[in-house]
Amino acid sequence: MDKLPEARIAFIGDGPYREELEQMFSGMPAVFTGMLQGEELSQAYGSGDVFIMPSESETLGLVVLEAMSSGLPVVAARAGGIPDIIPEDQQGKTGYLFNPGDLDDCLSKLKPLLHDPELRETIGKAARVEMEKYDWRAATRKIRNEQYNAAIWFWRKKRAQFLRPLQWLFRRVFQPQTPAIGM
Repeated sequence: MDKLPEARIAFIGDGPYREELEQMFSGMPAVFTGMLQGEELSQAYGSGDVFIMPSESETLGLVVLEAMSSGLPVVAARAGGIPDIIPEDQQGKTGYLFNPGDLDDCLSKLKPLLHDPELRETIGKAARVEMEKYDWRAATRKIRNEQYNAAIWFWRKKRAQFLRPLQWLFRRVFQPQTPAIGM
């Protein structure tokens, strides 16, 4: 916060470190909302300019998906499942990843978004469009068209590998041998 004096921060959610964080951010422009759901959570996302995800142990990154779906540009630690949501080819297009624990790297991604409303809007819109591929219809289509076919191919290949020795044995035992014609 010392390096971003113009920034205000909202901590959405709750957890074992809340009291420690409230003490750490005492006297600073910080708000702690506690756990929010439904409309209140949507309003919290809607009132933000940028979403920061510093967690280095996030597995799925549902909150990152929610933030991007709300049209917020995301700055997140390059850890856990987050790089699957913001892959390397989407850096600077739908969000940014910073090296875990590297405050300077995080700030280098965050500052341009805080100071440039046009950049924020462009990345936020692109993030929203990117998240549309995660809706139920798109997810079902991906499972049906890609993953289901890949699973069928995989098991057919495995079955063929398994049956190959049995087929060889079957041919040796049950197919009549043609006698060799000698001269």
